[in-house]
Amino acid sequence: MLAREVKTIEDAIAVVEASGLSHIKVGISDIDGVMRGKYVSKEKFTSILKGGLSFCNVVLGWDSNDQLYDNVQYTGWHTAYPDAQAHIIPESCRELPLEMVDGKPMLFFLGEFSGDAEPICPRQLLSRIVKKAADMGYLAYSALEYEFFVFKETPESVRAKNYQNLIPWTPGYFGYSILRSTVNADFYHQLLKLSETMDMGIEGLHTETGPGVLEAAIGVDEASSAGDKAFLFKTFCKVLAQQNNLMATFMAKWSHELPGQSGHIHLSLNEIKSGKSVFYDPTQPHNMSKTQRHFLAGVQRLLPEFMAMFAQTVNSYTRLVPGYWAPLDATWGVENRTTALRLIPGSAKSQRIEVRIGSADANPYLALAAALGAGLYGIEHEWEPEEMVVGNAYTQTFPDRLHLPNSLGDAAKRLKTSEAARSLFGSPFVEHFTATREWEEREFRKHVTDWELKRYFEII
Repeated sequence: MLAREVKTIEDAIAVVEASGLSHIKVGISDIDGVMRGKYVSKEKFTSILKGGLSFCNVVLGWDSNDQLYDNVQYTGWHTAYPDAQAHIIPESCRELPLEMVDGKPMLFFLGEFSGDAEPICPRQLLSRIVKKAADMGYLAYSALEYEFFVFKETPESVRAKNYQNLIPWTPGYFGYSILRSTVNADFYHQLLKLSETMDMGIEGLHTETGPGVLEAAIGVDEASSAGDKAFLFKTFCKVLAQQNNLMATFMAKWSHELPGQSGHIHLSLNEIKSGKSVFYDPTQPHNMSKTQRHFLAGVQRLLPEFMAMFAQTVNSYTRLVPGYWAPLDATWGVENRTTALRLIPGSAKSQRIEVRIGSADANPYLALAAALGAGLYGIEHEWEPEEMVVGNAYTQTFPDRLHLPNSLGDAAKRLKTSEAARSLFGSPFVEHFTATREWEEREFRKHVTDWELKRYFEII
């Protein structure tokens, strides 16, 4: 049996036993979307497939720099950091070709938190929203695409340089470059092959505008699997780069002189009973069905409230400035890349909505849950979208209700007070996640930036 044929616990045990490996690798998402994990012995792994495993609950209680949150209830010093329960997802089994053991690829499985940690587990959150769609009679499909910069650097060199004067993988602005992709074909083909082997296949890969920047469009799949694929891609793309003495970053914006990096989400719904698209209606303008219109309205209306789930770092908001392909208001348009939501008319198979507001640094489970959940909420309440934007949205003025938060602190406050968020995601998640975003904002305010030094040191 092949790794990607695993569906049950029994299948997983059989694959592990046949692998000849002494240990298996397990990965799980923290709040920021950073993959945390460990090796587990083959004997222990067989046991935890049936009985579950434990991670110290600090995995949900520290930031991306392993600093402990001081304002959360689920975890923290007051809990003495006990173990949180988790379980293995058998069908997530993959061979990891970047890690060979005696000529055999390491086996890798995803896990997710359960028990009292389940309400705040990112993967579980997406699963609950997918189940909500199913309860409404829908099967959700999604595809995520990421922009990321690549550098001729190592983890040691970027620190030695204090993250200044970094050398991009390729020079200049050269979007969709055949020259660049041919000269550097070896890494491209390694990434394409890795993505196919690990079942996170790339539909399109090309240079974007900026030195050393690439864009990868991951193939469409059911929403839960799409979240897994995006989560895996971000981690193992960085691993592959470092194994080639390169570094990839998914920061929303690493330089004020260059465009930011997006994490766009494509979404569609099919009816479970018939298997047909509920977004496609050829009798309506732009083939947009009533259901798609309500879905679009839900995402549009809730974008300002859910922004912290699409743009979850302080850095995310430096990307949201005019003229850099990042929307500033909760707007929509047909095939319009200046709006937050892009309606893409097509066939019954391709009719969809693209959520363009998300940044590459977002946790894919949370961003996808926010987009899908908002759309379902719009369907439930039969909301209607605002007037469609025609032309350049950056030059137009919109009502205050469509303005997006311009800082992480503001975004966290909006999410914390959102009735829709608590209804969709549960108060335990909303309280925990917004507390972590408030922490992130406070940590940033403790530091003096290079911009402040250059602007104020001598003159003021």
